[in-house]
Amino acid sequence: MQEGMELTQSEYHALLRSDLCAFMVRCFMHLYPDTIFMPNWHLEVMAAKLADCMSGRTRRLIINVPPRHLKSLLASIALPAFYLGHNPAAQIICVSYAMELAEKLARDCRSIMMSAWYKTLFPNTRLSNQRPALQELITTSHGSRLATSVGGILTGRGGDLMIIDDATKPEEAISDAQRKRVNDWFDHTALSRLNSKQDSRIVIISQRLHEDDLVGLVLELGPWEMLSLSAIAERDEEYEIEMLGCRRRFTRRAGEPLHAAREPRSLLDDLRRSLGEFNFACQYQQAPIPLSGGLVKRDWLRTYGPDELPERFDQIVQSWDTANKPTELSDFSVCTTWGIKGHRVYLL
Repeated sequence: MQEGMELTQSEYHALLRSDLCAFMVRCFMHLYPDTIFMPNWHLEVMAAKLADCMSGRTRRLIINVPPRHLKSLLASIALPAFYLGHNPAAQIICVSYAMELAEKLARDCRSIMMSAWYKTLFPNTRLSNQRPALQELITTSHGSRLATSVGGILTGRGGDLMIIDDATKPEEAISDAQRKRVNDWFDHTALSRLNSKQDSRIVIISQRLHEDDLVGLVLELGPWEMLSLSAIAERDEEYEIEMLGCRRRFTRRAGEPLHAAREPRSLLDDLRRSLGEFNFACQYQQAPIPLSGGLVKRDWLRTYGPDELPERFDQIVQSWDTANKPTELSDFSVCTTWGIKGHRVYLL
């Protein structure tokens, strides 16, 4: 569709029924009528990947994207409503790190599916109650959108599509126990809830929080389709998608922001300074190990063999970092011993 082209109402409805990205924009207008929608190419790429998952072309999909880039609107609100519009009997499981968030997303999805414009687009899809419960939206065709949290009850429930939107709360990702709880839930509970191990689909959409977060786990288990969108491009990028039978290509040069109109480079640089290199690298660059290093650059570090130590050091020092609290989230007490010879420092 050419920019600026006017559509008739029937053509517009046909577009909304056939294109997930256009449908998402209509959902945005419904939920945030006083907010101006700011389009960007990354939404089209994300929508195309999710549409491939919905169609079955992709069965395992990971999308990593910085905060506040409409990932939940697209994946947890628009996608379930769109999927049930086309498949009223489909069973969808939507998971978030907390039930409060899961219910908020369900409330927005319910608002979409009960709107007059949605009913016009999808006349065969209707929710079974006038005021359906948030935890489970059930269609008259016995399809459903089940909202739950990581660790929530899924006994006896199955899904054709599972959407995991932010499995871990950012401030909890530093805890080994919390990450293990999420990863164990995925291994022992989530995977067993698929209606078909062969055909059911899983979408994980989140920001990266740690090397050993859920994304890190599943990448070790097998092949997943992955879309990783950094706030600032580390290298030249090119994305090619198919929309409504037409192929489109998007390019981004190294150093360019993901959505310059909303978060220009100057704002992102300020965020990097305020958040610190590690947090910015995880949440905004989708790189749990900073590509450029933090305060200590990776290329400064060398290893040495037992025969390479100096016979005598100019100085031997210890550095202590002591724990103050015995809680799960507290750090360990740590001591390191160093030998200094000239401008070189050896970890002994």
